[in-house]
Amino acid sequence: MPAAVAWIAVAVAIGAPAASAPMAVTGWVLAGMLIVAGRTTRRPTAAIAALAFGLAALGATSAAASAPHRQPPALIEAAHAGRFISAEATTTQTVLPGSESFAVDLASISIGPEVVAISAPARVFGVAPDSELGIGTRIRVTGTLAATPPQDRVAFLVFANGPPITIAASPPGLDWANALRASFRDAAAVLPGDGGALLPGLSIGDTSAVGDELDAAMKRSALSHLTAVSGANCVVVIGIVMLAGAAIGVPRAWRIGASIAVLGAFVVLVTPEPSVLRAGTMALIVLVSLGGGRPVRGLPVLALAVIGLLVADPWLARSYGFALSVLATAGLLLLAGPLTGALGRWIPVPLAAVIAIPFAAQLACQSVLILLDPSIPSYGVLANALAGPAAPAGTVLGLLACLLLPVAPGLGAIVAQLAWVPSAWIAAVAQFFSGLPGSRLPWLDGAFGAVLLGLLSVLVVVALSDRADHAVRRRVASSVIAIVAVGALGASTGTAARTWLTRPQDWQYAQCDVGQGDAVLVRSAGETALIDAGPDPELLERCLGTLDIDRVDLLVLTHFDLDHVGGAGALVGRASRVLIGPSDGPDADELAETLRAGGARVEEVSGGATGTLGELRWSVLWPRSPLRGIEPGNAASIAIAFDGVATGDRGCGCLSSIFLGDLDDQAQALLMATGRIRPVDVVKVAHHGSGDQDGRLYSRLRATVGLIGVGEENTYGHPTREALDVLAAAGTVPARSDRLGLVLVAPADNGGVRQWSERG
Repeated sequence: MPAAVAWIAVAVAIGAPAASAPMAVTGWVLAGMLIVAGRTTRRPTAAIAALAFGLAALGATSAAASAPHRQPPALIEAAHAGRFISAEATTTQTVLPGSESFAVDLASISIGPEVVAISAPARVFGVAPDSELGIGTRIRVTGTLAATPPQDRVAFLVFANGPPITIAASPPGLDWANALRASFRDAAAVLPGDGGALLPGLSIGDTSAVGDELDAAMKRSALSHLTAVSGANCVVVIGIVMLAGAAIGVPRAWRIGASIAVLGAFVVLVTPEPSVLRAGTMALIVLVSLGGGRPVRGLPVLALAVIGLLVADPWLARSYGFALSVLATAGLLLLAGPLTGALGRWIPVPLAAVIAIPFAAQLACQSVLILLDPSIPSYGVLANALAGPAAPAGTVLGLLACLLLPVAPGLGAIVAQLAWVPSAWIAAVAQFFSGLPGSRLPWLDGAFGAVLLGLLSVLVVVALSDRADHAVRRRVASSVIAIVAVGALGASTGTAARTWLTRPQDWQYAQCDVGQGDAVLVRSAGETALIDAGPDPELLERCLGTLDIDRVDLLVLTHFDLDHVGGAGALVGRASRVLIGPSDGPDADELAETLRAGGARVEEVSGGATGTLGELRWSVLWPRSPLRGIEPGNAASIAIAFDGVATGDRGCGCLSSIFLGDLDDQAQALLMATGRIRPVDVVKVAHHGSGDQDGRLYSRLRATVGLIGVGEENTYGHPTREALDVLAAAGTVPARSDRLGLVLVAPADNGGVRQWSERG
């Protein structure tokens, strides 16, 4: 209880920096008063309350002391003014060539002649380095800044205008870990299929090789936690040291000391992510307690670890990763045993434990997970029961291979191949369950949905309790049915009903909410086009169902990145004509053939292709024909424009538009040089609002609405402040799917534009 109070206080303090100091003072005063009252009355509740207020005050004090150093006023002003800066920073993650963004710790920032010392986490966007940068590399980047909200774990976003310049290599204390990670990543890269891509994540938390499709499958099947290093990994590492030491007769104190040293090295190797910090801190507390001969209990250790970490880094209070790690651990400590006992009444106890462990973690975490994705993994417990037992084998063998590769490459490669087997099994389980119908059940989003799901979790635990009789279980069952009806049916019918009653029926453009990806419908005179299909067939299906779209007359796949074509499977057999750009490999060719087999006419197009959609004329403006010096990918995205076709003596009253795919600023400049750019009503902003925009193009387009398909809390920082400034300078209002959900655009009576959004 005191730890929970402290957590809430810290979360409030970092979100309202001006209130953190008064909160700290108030907490210390109340704690002191309660200590005095407790000595007088000798009531234990006074002591507990005093502890809670004291810990809350300690956390608020830490937040108040840290805030000014994270976002100095001079840097806030520079960010708002768009000043050019030069920053020195240290990388806090491995940066691979082609990375769109990476995390750093800022050390100093130069604004003209002024140098501002700083110590704060940041994320750099822009040009990727030509070679790999290990953790701890000292770099210099130049560009502009954007300040984040005060509660964000990242204090600044840096939009670099060029690749980072290396000032100093990683120090020896970190370089050994960089070398181990790199060699293991290279060894896993030659292993086949998803097993090789998943193995580094399973063993050392390195998910850089996990593709979007596998990542989505792991999330849909509730297995993504297996690639986040947690307490289980620390237990395995420490257990090996303690057991091996005992086997050769090493004294207990020496074994504990060696375990602490190995634990520290392990944290450096897997990088100190929030879940790693929580697990490592708990393991350290346990080892120190064992060394002092004191008994160890799980919940006090968890509470002490949470308090210590929140005081050291108050911004963990609003980290989803930290919250999920803590809740999962609490669920295992509190619920795994009772659930095993309850299920053991009907099935063998070992099988009951296999089911109870993931079920306990899911019950504890689901209320927070629903804030990230308003749906419940239907097969999550079963997927974890099948994949979970393979995780320890993959972790131990993978870690052993990681350690062996630099000293015995042949033996290390053999062990890595053995580790591939459980890794491939886990990936196969994820792909299987994510592909089943109804793999995610919709649920009410927001705080109300989280509270409702939390209540449902409590009722499930009550129903499985030994103390629950038949009457209690009947009442619980009735309550569960009612909550499920409100949560699941309300998620679909409530949103659908509101959408149906308020949306403009004469909409011409519809930007679907498909997460980090593009999917925009164009409708005219009974015909429909879809520009890109987003990353997920289920999300696209949901949007098409909401808008009563059964068939698409024209499907345009601007290029073959997963966030633009991942949902195309939903269009097989439903698209009449498909326009594609240049193929980027076998996967693109296979998708084109699948659509063709579904009855679609598939055409590769370039600049100059034209056609009609109802009363609209469409024209492909890019890529140029023939393709000279343009490689498949973002720069070769199809740019397509829609204009009204004259009907008799008057126009159709249609809204004009242009879709820019993922064109970068250089391709945009070349597109503008074609001389075919005209003002439009609607522009689909290029590359989800990345920083690679040519302001001159948007100024010439002078669009009223700028559609931006972007996922909530995406790691790319999209849309960037730079892109939003470009739109503002052009007089274009951004319509972001992360904030607005489904967006509809329709003609206004006065010749203008009407915009409606699902979230107001």
